[in-house]
Amino acid sequence: MITIYDIAKKANVSAMTVSRVINNTGRISEKTRVRVRQVMEELHYVPNSAARSLVLQETRILSLLITDITNPFYTTLARGAEDAAMKRGYRLLFSNSDEDVGKEKEYLEMVLSTRVDGVLFSPAGDNSLPQLEKLHKHGIPFVLIDREVPGVECDTVLGDSRLGARLLVEHLFQLGHRRVALLNGSMKVSTARERFTGYAEALKLHDLPWDDRLVFEAGYGRASLGTIEEAVERMLALPERPTAVFAANNFLALDAVKAFRRRGLDVPHDLSVVCFDDLDPNSVLDPFLTVAAQPAYEFGSMGIRLLIDRIHGVEAGSPRKKIVLPPKLTVRQSSAPPRS
Repeated sequence: MITIYDIAKKANVSAMTVSRVINNTGRISEKTRVRVRQVMEELHYVPNSAARSLVLQETRILSLLITDITNPFYTTLARGAEDAAMKRGYRLLFSNSDEDVGKEKEYLEMVLSTRVDGVLFSPAGDNSLPQLEKLHKHGIPFVLIDREVPGVECDTVLGDSRLGARLLVEHLFQLGHRRVALLNGSMKVSTARERFTGYAEALKLHDLPWDDRLVFEAGYGRASLGTIEEAVERMLALPERPTAVFAANNFLALDAVKAFRRRGLDVPHDLSVVCFDDLDPNSVLDPFLTVAAQPAYEFGSMGIRLLIDRIHGVEAGSPRKKIVLPPKLTVRQSSAPPRS
């Protein structure tokens, strides 16, 4: 096994100099640094990261814990996070909670035992609070993305869910719809609460009456399919059924469209459907959905930059940052004027 002493001997420098080159510490001339690195390459030397982490009290490893890697929003977010981490010399561990607080807890226990330097975290919901308190207790920096948890003070990167909801519902109103159903996620998740608020604000702005029968709570995860089927049945059983549906995320919208089609209904001719978050650009779904698209890549890259700055004390003593990214309304074929 090649050691730093072998490198030092061939490069004609001290072992301490080799250590400083590896860890990028101390004052060393560029000529010496280049010579040492050339010798390391010649001898195929691989630094011992475990030993390095013990010396420097850092692993250069970050954890990304998200709720559903199959959702294109989170897939793109993960790419942004990974790219930003690698640019700063960090590696990224990916974990997926499936909107399950129990699974989330298991992954964060692993994070604590792995000695990562920080966590970029999209919580399953308000019940994630004990996990976040545990990270804080162990001194592990973390940044929340996409969702907030009441009672937690930390840096966050969020989307403007209220604005996006208003844009989508007002788009439907402009098409002539007056009975718009809300197919929402769990109200234990901050984005669901914000999208509910945006939906309610749009109704109020257009002087339209509130109707509890048009509001349905399912869940963001794939396990909510049965709940969506039940919600669709209830929608269609109403004496005056809705002419449009605002789904709080793309998976809810997809499952709703499929449920309508199974019942012989056409989107958008029988019902319009709009939603938060875009689909995979290679999706074969027809019609393509009208969406409030969020800059998913920026969620990941900004979150990582905030996290690394906290790790290195760049923001030490400064107030926690809350970055809110605006959505963009993208109108496609899933929304059309109601049948007269």
